[in-house]
Amino acid sequence: MNELAAKRNAVTELMRISPLADDLAGLFAAAGHRLYLVGGSVRDALLGRLSSDLDFTTDARPERILKIVSGWADAVWETGIEFGTVGITKRGSTLEITTFRADTYDRVGRNPEVTFGDTIEGDLLRRDFTVNAMAIDLSTKQFVDPYNGLDALSARVLDTPATPQESFADDPLRMLRAARFVAQLGFTPAPRVVDAMKDMAGELRRITAERVQAELSKLLLGEYPRRALELLVDTGLAELVLPEVPGMRLAIDEHHQHKDVYHHSLTVLEQAIALEKRDGWQPDLVLRLAALLHDIGKPATRRFESGGGVSFHHHEVVGAKMTRKRLRALKYSKQIVDDVSQLVFLHLRFHGYGNGEWTDSAVRRYVTDAGPLLDRLHKLVRADCTTRNKRKAAALQRTYDGLEERIARIQAEEDLAKVRPDLDGNEIMKILGLPPGPLVGQAWRHLKELRLDRGPLSHEDAVAELHRWAEENGVA
Repeated sequence: MNELAAKRNAVTELMRISPLADDLAGLFAAAGHRLYLVGGSVRDALLGRLSSDLDFTTDARPERILKIVSGWADAVWETGIEFGTVGITKRGSTLEITTFRADTYDRVGRNPEVTFGDTIEGDLLRRDFTVNAMAIDLSTKQFVDPYNGLDALSARVLDTPATPQESFADDPLRMLRAARFVAQLGFTPAPRVVDAMKDMAGELRRITAERVQAELSKLLLGEYPRRALELLVDTGLAELVLPEVPGMRLAIDEHHQHKDVYHHSLTVLEQAIALEKRDGWQPDLVLRLAALLHDIGKPATRRFESGGGVSFHHHEVVGAKMTRKRLRALKYSKQIVDDVSQLVFLHLRFHGYGNGEWTDSAVRRYVTDAGPLLDRLHKLVRADCTTRNKRKAAALQRTYDGLEERIARIQAEEDLAKVRPDLDGNEIMKILGLPPGPLVGQAWRHLKELRLDRGPLSHEDAVAELHRWAEENGVA
């Protein structure tokens, strides 16, 4: 990127949001203060991807900021005012204005002792990476770049304004942010940043699980999550975030087509992302987590067979339990925990399909067990084919095509998304003369199993089967 061209592009992009920024800068200038567009907003402007959410910094103190924007902003909130930040909205844009900061850290937690500063250079020094330590003086449209952020951006390198040791000691979460920027922007960390991440990985224990989870999710939803995950593994940070992932390096894939399950899983993740893009999906955290973790049960279930082979019996069952435990520890929502664990549990089911030997009953169970996760399961199973044998890969994809066609046919005939017993709970109670209670639930589940095995029953057949069940189970 030519520096002059980059600056010209940034100013052009900045003018796109004018007169909003100009109006705001005029308000601050009239009050005797300077206003700068700063941080990620400048980085994104240089990359041609500026959003309507903008970050500003100023020499004005928080109380003064409130007075300046009062009457001009459509809405004002003071949630972050103790940290010097005033949030406003104006014509659909979200703006955050923060007083220059010169914070100090106790290096026990990650929250700073907020100290207001007096210079833009001092404010930029405290930021995480040089690509986020650039500013534009809105009154003059001049760049402020004391730490060579533009050079780093041109080289697509992540470096820190201060030394990495100082930066990460102040806030260890910045090590995960480095990996996140690798995933989102495709940048490469400077060697000294990587070295510091290796030496200081243990500092991440100071960070709460919720903060770690938020960065991990953003990383996985990025454009290049494999690069970022490899960085986490290589620096030792993964041992603290997702230890099961580097743990997969110990397991040899049963097909002997890959170096190990670790690399296989990263390839599955990439292939799942390719299927998302093919079908026009937005980045899907549940699918990506499932792709990454689907084989984490293999190390615990690895067995060396007498003939020289390797087996991983029931690794999907063990993996589902491990997935649930890890995602709970990372404080993911119950829905995400349940969905990812279920996909891990189901990902191997297709391999019993053979060349289409499943009965319609087995197909119904596959669909019913997947439920609303069926489309994700389709992608996970297809992505899990990483063999380098093109003929074998094509055969597997054709077989899965056949399964999807059978699912579509049966769904069209029977509406599998709404599979229910042919008699509901009220009918069961009326026919058997039962009060509400566990026996009704048992009868309902029995009829649902019959519905999955045999398809829809007539009312007469359903009643006959209910009476047969009642007789066999001693239900009067």
